[in-house]
Amino acid sequence: MRLLPCLSFLLLAAACVPLGTPITDPNGTATSQRPPEYYADRTLRYEDYIYDPDIKSVQCYVGTGVNTQIFQPPVVPLGQSRGIVLEFDLLGEQSERLTTKLIHCDVDWKPSVLTDLQFLYEINEFLITSYQTSVGTKTPYYHYRTTAPATKLSGNYLWVVQNGAGVPLLSRRLVVYENQVQVSLAPGIPPGGEQRYTLQQLDFSIGYGSMQLVNPAVEVKVVLRQNFRWDNARYGLRPTFVRDADRRLDYQYFNYENAFPGLSEYRFFDTRSIQAAGLSVQRINAKVAPTTVLLVPEIPRGTTAYNQYVDANGQRVFESREYGDGRYNADYAATTFQLKSDQPAPGPVYVFGALSDWRLKDEFKMEYNEATQTYTATALLKQGYYNYDFAVAGANGPNETYFEGTHQQTENNYDLLVYYRPPGTRADLLIGYQMVAVNSRQ
Repeated sequence: MRLLPCLSFLLLAAACVPLGTPITDPNGTATSQRPPEYYADRTLRYEDYIYDPDIKSVQCYVGTGVNTQIFQPPVVPLGQSRGIVLEFDLLGEQSERLTTKLIHCDVDWKPSVLTDLQFLYEINEFLITSYQTSVGTKTPYYHYRTTAPATKLSGNYLWVVQNGAGVPLLSRRLVVYENQVQVSLAPGIPPGGEQRYTLQQLDFSIGYGSMQLVNPAVEVKVVLRQNFRWDNARYGLRPTFVRDADRRLDYQYFNYENAFPGLSEYRFFDTRSIQAAGLSVQRINAKVAPTTVLLVPEIPRGTTAYNQYVDANGQRVFESREYGDGRYNADYAATTFQLKSDQPAPGPVYVFGALSDWRLKDEFKMEYNEATQTYTATALLKQGYYNYDFAVAGANGPNETYFEGTHQQTENNYDLLVYYRPPGTRADLLIGYQMVAVNSRQ
């Protein structure tokens, strides 16, 4: 489900943050009238998270200078971390003094014991100096932009934005890698019958002929991701074959440990113009503040055949077709989603994707109307082109297959991260990285 070369075609049709203890239960007690995810103490979470409801439209990517750069995940080789860009909006008419800092983390995204100067070249507090007020918008906001500092070590980093009181406003995960091992990642064939038509399996191997690894079968740790998502990443994978003579680890599973639902190409809508209805937009009312947008009713795809088209793998791009630069000229609109369903789902239903940080967020929770047999949800979203799908909350997390179905033919990106902690050291290094596109449309 990759946009990349087809982007143009498709679009035309100053204190430190307290470390604390990571919160693992997202269903905390609500404070005031804010959604339950916003906590009074805003304890830092070591994950992609927004701590303030006035923070909107967060994008963290590798700035390549091309039109598709916003779809490049924050993954860079060691020595190029300054290429990672963070952009976001702060709603309101008053700017704030905001700073950022990096926290070095272990492979399981817990803070490491390293001191700041062991992984950075400078003091770990960076003032955001690039920001601009919105122009010509009904919803006032300030748009902030900054770049990541250079790092000395490969591995996992949590990038935190904080206000003048040291309170976190948002956090983003970024990774820095060095290719010290040879990673081979390729699509495989899931064992079994029906799964061959619904799952996508990734087989891979790690060659360590040029690096001395101690007990690699145990000490080498891998993370396998679909579309650069952390919420459904595969952890704890162990090699199925250890080939000491070839100095290679093979990972070829038979119980679907390294298989993902292929899902369907993502749904989409286009609100880059508020003067005329774009793709999947039913009605626009620009006479109210904020502007309201009603999307066309969607239908479940759980039992329908696969439909091929180019998408953006759940991502979104902000732009205004009326005038100016989408970063600070695009306005916000109260956008209403509609999903037809003959009966209620077996759990709460959410609009899901990069627009929700790949989380089941209260502002994207849908309500079911039995009279019209329709789910609806309204969220304040910046003008742009969006991908999304519908997910049902379940015991094992978001269930995207209930309304979306799953197909082996779907285009998806997968990447593999290989970690290793050398003996006597205190940091998990990212010693290998590779990305592969399954069912690429190129």
